[in-house]
Amino acid sequence: QVISPEKTEPAVSPEEVQTELDEEMENDICKVWDMSMDEDVALFLQEFNAPDIFMGVFAKSKCPRLTEICVGILGNMACFQDICMSISKDENLGQVLLQRLCDSDSPTLLETSRLLLTCLSQPEVANVWVERIRENPSVYDCVCFIMSSSTNVELLVKVGEVVDKLFDLDEELMLNWIKNGTCRSVGPSVDDSPEELPDFKIVPCILEAAKQVRSDNPEGLDVYMHILQLLTTVDEGIQAIVQAPDGGKETWSLLYDLVCHELCQPDDPPIIVQEQKTVLASILSVLSAMFASQTEQEYTKMRKSNVKLPFSCYFMLDMPLIGSLIRILQYMEGCGKRAVDNSKESEQEDTGRADINEEDFHLKILKDICCELLSNMLQELTKENTLEGLHQGHLNEQTCSCAFQNLLPLYFASVESFLEVLREADQALADNLEKCFPSLKVHT
Repeated sequence: QVISPEKTEPAVSPEEVQTELDEEMENDICKVWDMSMDEDVALFLQEFNAPDIFMGVFAKSKCPRLTEICVGILGNMACFQDICMSISKDENLGQVLLQRLCDSDSPTLLETSRLLLTCLSQPEVANVWVERIRENPSVYDCVCFIMSSSTNVELLVKVGEVVDKLFDLDEELMLNWIKNGTCRSVGPSVDDSPEELPDFKIVPCILEAAKQVRSDNPEGLDVYMHILQLLTTVDEGIQAIVQAPDGGKETWSLLYDLVCHELCQPDDPPIIVQEQKTVLASILSVLSAMFASQTEQEYTKMRKSNVKLPFSCYFMLDMPLIGSLIRILQYMEGCGKRAVDNSKESEQEDTGRADINEEDFHLKILKDICCELLSNMLQELTKENTLEGLHQGHLNEQTCSCAFQNLLPLYFASVESFLEVLREADQALADNLEKCFPSLKVHT
């Protein structure tokens, strides 16, 4: 009734089409929205052909609130497997719902993203939606536009979760989105007339969204860091990061700032590493991939020119980052000791043991990533870098011992290389470390 005035009424101009719901109508429809979380109600709505009714609403409605509520009801209905399968198999409805991503109304975009995430999270229909999105290029443009321009943190987090799920489900789609942005795109505008959209590239859009959510939503930051980590699982993704016009400077700056100035700080209790383990693992994984890629490029330049060139990337050998990596390892040692103490107290109790093992697993992943990046950075240190680290307090007997303890024996070559440089910078410290780690003594 709202979107289709009775035919007996005089013809209305587009300017007079209803764009607001009256209070009574809104209250009634919102009650249905709330009730649709109940499976019996959701099944009744499906039998009543509610999805088809909503299709008509999407096609004709000029009322954003009405559109939002209808998408929201569909989202609730999709939480139930049989209904989700029915909605997902409807090709027309699927296309109409993807078009909602081009909407200019943030609440509608949020409900659309929730609905997509619900469908992508159900294994029975996830592939249907992945294929549908892969075949619909406008989804890329709409998602990038939201990530790069929205200030709505809740919307950014939900869109990030959709992208994260898509990339996790389908590497081919991720590769397509990485390669996208090479030509200008055309997408629908609010008035359904074509308009030229910016030439989006996926990495800058992810970074912009991460900056928006970083202070307000730790879970959202975790999501966007994991998206970046997924990009580094393919060579094309790493190149998209490090071969940006700024040479990866913006990405490195953001991640560096998070590690050195925001996460796992000196005034935090060691247990903080438990809370931040997943986001730290994602960040360090991206930094490690960037460092390895830039190191390889530098060595290629050296081979071509037959001259030992200094590292051209401004971020290569930053002592505060090395200090932060060692601090993370120190905090993990503290958590490890605490876990051992707790396990002794509850040795006879089986409750919660699976959770503890899962915690240990995630911490082990973080430790492995941290050690790999630290070993690569230590191997590239010069005497000047080392003197700087000693002067700033990032390197001392305690921190070096922690680093060696975690890196040996797997990264013996890196530790040995660093010790040789350290011997030039501080002979006494090098001697003390050799006494603590006899395997490092120079063989004559």
